[in-house]
Amino acid sequence: MMDTNSKLNAEQEYSGARILVVEDQDSLRRAVQRFLESEGYTITTAGDGIEALDRMNEECPDIIVADIGMPRMDGYAFYEAVRSRQDGVQIPFIFLSARSDKAEIRRAKDLGAEDYIIKPFHPEDLAVAIRARLRRAHEIREATEAGTELLKEQIITVLNHELRKPLTYITGYLGIALEEANVSSADDLRNLLMGIKQGSDRLNRLVEDLLLVIHLDSGKAARDFAVLAHAGQDIREMTLRTVRQYEPQAEAKGVSLILDLNGAAPPLRLCEPFYCDALGRLVDNAIKFSRGNGKSVTVRSGQDDAWFTVSVADQGIGIKPEELPRIFERFRQIDRHLLEQQGVGLGLAIAQELIRLHGGDITAESEPGVGSVFTIRLPLM
Repeated sequence: MMDTNSKLNAEQEYSGARILVVEDQDSLRRAVQRFLESEGYTITTAGDGIEALDRMNEECPDIIVADIGMPRMDGYAFYEAVRSRQDGVQIPFIFLSARSDKAEIRRAKDLGAEDYIIKPFHPEDLAVAIRARLRRAHEIREATEAGTELLKEQIITVLNHELRKPLTYITGYLGIALEEANVSSADDLRNLLMGIKQGSDRLNRLVEDLLLVIHLDSGKAARDFAVLAHAGQDIREMTLRTVRQYEPQAEAKGVSLILDLNGAAPPLRLCEPFYCDALGRLVDNAIKFSRGNGKSVTVRSGQDDAWFTVSVADQGIGIKPEELPRIFERFRQIDRHLLEQQGVGLGLAIAQELIRLHGGDITAESEPGVGSVFTIRLPLM
């Protein structure tokens, strides 16, 4: 049983919370109202579901307590009407009913109601249920807000860096070009223009990635996959063509690209642009994090009874074990303060979601100081 101090703390914590009481029996409705007001709550009442919806249009409650057997609109219809509203999806809902048979209770819980109290009831049972549901709603709201705030901070931090730095390239080199219109040589002019191009390319990649994330979340990418994916394409040829696009990048960093693609192409249903995009991101990352001349990146294919695999193995810096489970999260960046030029943290997340559209997945293994292996798994037809 709740002690006096705990009860006072709970009452103070949710004092003033708005409760909508929906009950067609006048005497019971007034009794519930008086009791809950004595507990410190702000009470609005209604005699049936239709009147209650009108009350909600005036002010949205923090929790709803409703009878089931009411005229015009019963409790079940009222519940569904509440849940159909944007402002009603997260409101805790307690049924208060004389219907005690298990079928009614199961029906109410199957709808999604947070609690079901049978009449006649002890007032303290109702108070406990209300406090518990208000507390849970508060915890969910706090967790949601904390997650939203963290995402905002990540977006602001990453975009602040990723937008400002490319713009610095562009404005800085343009400023030099304008100040020194008569550059000393063609090489100097080329260096200035290359700096501008690097900045603009980086901004373009950022915009493209953000748009692709929107397409993935909105379902547009899934619709595109349904239209573009078909069987009979040569995945090894796609893989070879994609990897070779990164040879200049690898050569510039002193990294060797090794291809180990053997055997006939298996029957797969592929969307070529999505598969090549995902693979390219893995190859790009492998080259990027292979620091130092003489390193290699190996792209290897394999097959078993159910899956075709394409792995990208590097000899890079590796990933700490505690970071590995979270590397596919959006805007997740590892050791940002130590590693520059690693983007906004969307590459792996996008790659995984593109492969999942195929019914596959991407897995990762890594050892710090040794390297990482990212493996695309695609289902055989």
